[in-house]
Amino acid sequence: MKASPADIDRTAAVEEIPTRKSESVYDNVTRQFDKAADMVKLDENIRKILAMTTNEIIVHFPVRMDDGRIEMFTGYRVQHNNALGPFKGGLRFHPAVEIDEVRALATWMTWKSAIVNIPFGGAKGGIQLDPSKYTLKELEHITRRFTFALGDNIGPEYDIPAPDVNTTAQIMAWILDTYLSTMSPHERQRCTHVVTGKPIESGGSLGRDKATGQGVVFTIEEWAKDRGFDLRGATYTVQGFGNVGSWTARLMKEHGSKLIAVEDVSGAVANPDGIDPDELVDYASKNKWLISGYPKAEPIDRKTLLQTEADIFVPAALENQITADTAPWLKVKVVAEGANGPTDPDGDRILREKGIDMIPDILCNAGGVIVSYFEWLQNKRSEFWELEEVDCKLHKKIVAAYGRVRDTAKKYKTDWRTAAYIVALDHLERVYKERGIFP
Repeated sequence: MKASPADIDRTAAVEEIPTRKSESVYDNVTRQFDKAADMVKLDENIRKILAMTTNEIIVHFPVRMDDGRIEMFTGYRVQHNNALGPFKGGLRFHPAVEIDEVRALATWMTWKSAIVNIPFGGAKGGIQLDPSKYTLKELEHITRRFTFALGDNIGPEYDIPAPDVNTTAQIMAWILDTYLSTMSPHERQRCTHVVTGKPIESGGSLGRDKATGQGVVFTIEEWAKDRGFDLRGATYTVQGFGNVGSWTARLMKEHGSKLIAVEDVSGAVANPDGIDPDELVDYASKNKWLISGYPKAEPIDRKTLLQTEADIFVPAALENQITADTAPWLKVKVVAEGANGPTDPDGDRILREKGIDMIPDILCNAGGVIVSYFEWLQNKRSEFWELEEVDCKLHKKIVAAYGRVRDTAKKYKTDWRTAAYIVALDHLERVYKERGIFP
């Protein structure tokens, strides 16, 4: 029986939407970086450093399948910058994983950590595969072999992986166990923070499963305060009903907001009277973590979802969803980017022209890396924090970051994405100027 990551961890779900790439995601990152660097007059020498990745690891490794045959896999780990601390970033299992995408995602992780002021650098990785085509046992073997192939390129004080698209707490547990198996016995208990997003029993943190969605909702709350907008009765749509999208929807429900349309890889559904996120999660959990066929909503196509009039749109799928082709369809007050890179530069421009507010990804979805940092700290200190403490600390961190981006946007009279980049670049520039460049 073939297994998807959802079969591994029942809190997980597919969060992939087919996308048309107008240009590579890394090209988008470069354009965004150049715009902010020009505006802030970033030091040219520091600009050269931040414009490039530090390390790019590509590994090809064999794995024996259940039927005895050998299959070769390609895995990636890109480490962008570690000026602020150890490299940090997720691992994704997806057939579209390739080096340019991983470069972009690693770069975004550097900016996120700098914006929310945590001592991490940026990294990202993944394996090029469709996990639904492999059994649970095969996925375990693939994960463990990939971990072994990475070797010393990851480590608790050097580079710390975490879950991303199609990877789960269970996969992190396999990585942890494989990594610890390579250590001497007296070192093992000091290395449990080599990955974050682990199961609670294996050293994970309370609140990590909902952290990214919780951060999205915290930033939406701040946006609503700034605009004098009442979230009770507000309508919202979600693209991607995986971990981020589903948790965002459930947490928005607590505000009395109404989910009226949602999409995942299996299709989209809508109900103008509202879709109960908890009921939809329950349905998806019994339907291979897919929302197609949900009986309390009508099926719609992707264009109709994007054209649905609502107050808030949360893209929580993959990159390049809001482009020159699709941005004109949106009829919302704000886009809260739960995914990484869902809007390309042309889409950004059109949204600004339409007067649609934007909470950019490197701020909006930073809750995941913030709580990963909390998990890392708990492991290092041999502590275990209660959920209330995690949520309180997350709220403080992301609200402070929101304020920095808001104030920077006003200071430079620029859009929020550029302002977020400026916050990150200013932070990193100060660090490099204080430390100098070796030798």
